[in-house]
Amino acid sequence: MAIDAATVRKVAHLARIKTPEDRLETLAGELNGILQWIEQLDEVDIEGAEPMTSNVSQPLRLRDDVVTDGGKIDAVLSNAPKSADGFFVVPKVVE
Repeated sequence: MAIDAATVRKVAHLARIKTPEDRLETLAGELNGILQWIEQLDEVDIEGAEPMTSNVSQPLRLRDDVVTDGGKIDAVLSNAPKSADGFFVVPKVVE
């Protein structure tokens, strides 16, 4: 897949990136180089390779889901500009 200046202009517009006209050809060349490099990855033989989430195999350490620092409602609400019945009071944003 080749990228031309018109495609770069369109993608830049969609991404809201201001790109000068004289840079479009340069960017198209750079993006084509990146896509060629990615296409090279298709040539790698991955038959039998296990997917991995890390390069170091470690079991996930789990902990009990226990509240360790609760019960500070008054301390937390003391920082609020307004509060009522144990909740923050904020301005209405949806009509």
